[in-house]
Amino acid sequence: MSIALSLGNNLTTGGIFKPAAVNNTSVNNVTDFAGVTGGGTLVLLSTQTASASASISFTTGINSTYDEYIFKFINIHGSSDGYQLAFQGSTDGGSNYNTTITSTFFNSAHDEADTQGAVSYAGGFDLAQSTSFQPITHFIGTDNDQSSSGTLHLFNPSSTTYVKHFIADTSDYYYNDYNTNNFVAGYFNTTSAINAVQFKMLSGNIDDGIIKMYGVAKS
Repeated sequence: MSIALSLGNNLTTGGIFKPAAVNNTSVNNVTDFAGVTGGGTLVLLSTQTASASASISFTTGINSTYDEYIFKFINIHGSSDGYQLAFQGSTDGGSNYNTTITSTFFNSAHDEADTQGAVSYAGGFDLAQSTSFQPITHFIGTDNDQSSSGTLHLFNPSSTTYVKHFIADTSDYYYNDYNTNNFVAGYFNTTSAINAVQFKMLSGNIDDGIIKMYGVAKS
């Protein structure tokens, strides 16, 4: 009460705090602050590290608590040369990963020798009402220094009204010494809630790398 009165006495007539309103003494006397998470804040929910992993699955934490989930993958390194990291969603908690997807994929590329560069639509990597895993990288090399990093956004997966949109942006060390920047967008064509997500290489294992799942706090 004394803190509130002190602050009140230090308000201007326009409702703005005077400099004396908050000082070390008043702050030190506060015993508790309510937990406040601002809208748009990233909340780390899970971290998984690959080690010759056939797949990495997130089967808990995807629910109506958040309207958007962000997956960050860091230095994904596969066991087979020239294959892609891909993902799928589940509506049954991870028992099956076969939700219908429609998507589009394009990328830009530039080689280390500075002899080639291009921006192109990669029609072979998109899906049209398919239950396959969606590629979100280009072909990753298996040299010791080759990997892929990027982000995947999944929007309102718990909606039972709308389809579930996603976008991904990745940077790859391509297996024949290119950098590729890849852009993927699409939707899970279901009004059932997506409650699990799995990542895997389209051939071989994920030898190394980290995948983090964040929830985006509601406003």
